[in-house]
Amino acid sequence: MNIFRLAGDVSHVVAILILFLKIWRSRSCAGISGKSQVLFAVVFTSRYLDLFTVYISAYNTIMKVVFLSLSYATVYLIYMRFRSTSTSEHDTFRLEFLLIPVVGLSFLENYAFTPLEILWTFSIFLEAVAIMPQLFMITNTGEAESITTHYLFFLGLYRALYLANWVWRYHTEGFFDQIAVVSGVVQTFFYCDFFYLYITRVLRGSGKMGLPMPI
Repeated sequence: MNIFRLAGDVSHVVAILILFLKIWRSRSCAGISGKSQVLFAVVFTSRYLDLFTVYISAYNTIMKVVFLSLSYATVYLIYMRFRSTSTSEHDTFRLEFLLIPVVGLSFLENYAFTPLEILWTFSIFLEAVAIMPQLFMITNTGEAESITTHYLFFLGLYRALYLANWVWRYHTEGFFDQIAVVSGVVQTFFYCDFFYLYITRVLRGSGKMGLPMPI
């Protein structure tokens, strides 16, 4: 494992913990897209179906359990524990616009036409677009709390570090995973404008990050 992979995993865990602790401590899930969190739970579920059948390393197994546990715990907080505080009226992104193309691509582009491989491919494609309901929600409201933007920043950083990981592995091992790399590039692209706004507004001390309202 190289430093980019490790740093990416740490950033990913930090992002999820920031969101989970924000909801738990404030007793509110206002400004959080439940739809995005459900999609991430689906991503981890479809990717880690081999949790009890394939052993790679203790680190790999622990990370699988962490991602699954935190994703479902977050969904529970949003839709059960603190449901009355949700801003679902702004969480209006239509998931079928993501799910239908992702399912279709998973059957067309995969490394082996087997159930587990198709589901793994599905998880990679879905992860690339799972953040879109959250970004759409922020656009609808016109602003986001700084703690939410910290979550998005670390999530984007995780993807950027994984791109560096893939470049490193290609040069040192000759390894190239076309599906993962292309999906990672697409996902990182979604964060580009957000990174600029995060650096120029949030890091300058503003409590919230304002965004242009949709026309």
